[in-house]
Amino acid sequence: MKVLNLVATLAVAVLMGLNSIAVNAAGSHNPDKIKVALLPDENAATVIQDNKPLAEYLEKKLGKKIELIVTTDYSSMIEAMRFGRIDVAYFGPASYTIAKDKMKGGKLDIAPFAARLKGGSTTYQSVIIANADAKISKIEDMKGKSLQVAFGDQASTSSHFAPKYTMMKVGVFTGKDYKENFTGAHDAVAKNVERGNAQVGGLSRPILERLFEKGTISKDKVKVVTYSDPIPQYPWVMRTDLTKDLTAKIKTAFYSLKKGTEEGDKVLKPFKADGFATIKDEDYDIIRDIRKNVQGGNS
Repeated sequence: MKVLNLVATLAVAVLMGLNSIAVNAAGSHNPDKIKVALLPDENAATVIQDNKPLAEYLEKKLGKKIELIVTTDYSSMIEAMRFGRIDVAYFGPASYTIAKDKMKGGKLDIAPFAARLKGGSTTYQSVIIANADAKISKIEDMKGKSLQVAFGDQASTSSHFAPKYTMMKVGVFTGKDYKENFTGAHDAVAKNVERGNAQVGGLSRPILERLFEKGTISKDKVKVVTYSDPIPQYPWVMRTDLTKDLTAKIKTAFYSLKKGTEEGDKVLKPFKADGFATIKDEDYDIIRDIRKNVQGGNS
């Protein structure tokens, strides 16, 4: 009888262990308030104001309070995600891969689930611009001139890694042909080039086009030199320990947004998007390659 009791006890323990694993795999994090982080690629107050329709939409769809967060820079956003102070985040492609790397082996992990959809594509481009008086018509014109080049954040894809890699491919390198300066934000890059504080700059093409449309940046003072190769769009990322039900609701909320509807237009306007499409981690391997090349050497 004792042996049978022991076997029964062990069986119950094993079943309890399997149930525990199942719960952990599905996730148990189900906060009353969802903290949603947005990239600090423009003025924080502007980003928050522009995305109020997103917060209202998610509150309705999820039945939870939504707190929009704009961190001081990309690094602080990565750290906030890493230590569980954020639930959902709109990362840049490079900053997502950096965050993913930093979280390897930790208690918390993240996964991309949606990317900006524009013109049927989930890719976009970086743009390299020049001050109109700088006499730069193509990247090769930068060689040997010791120019000032403005980038955004060091962890930015379209305002650092992509434009720098585009320059490297035609033999233009930092420290040799130009001095780099990091302004922190895309709009600051454009403004510095417009004012002549930097002769050349790199930023997101969608952001530059928005700045031109608003009249924030003058087309008479800033010109486009070239564009980068297509790069995967900014990913929406979430914690992998969220409950199965909440994870499904968040995905459905984003995938349901459509341009041409009253609700969709309000939410999608700041993103210049037609909607959000599915995306997976492997889609960002090209970003990992760019980071490796850029960080591997500048000459």
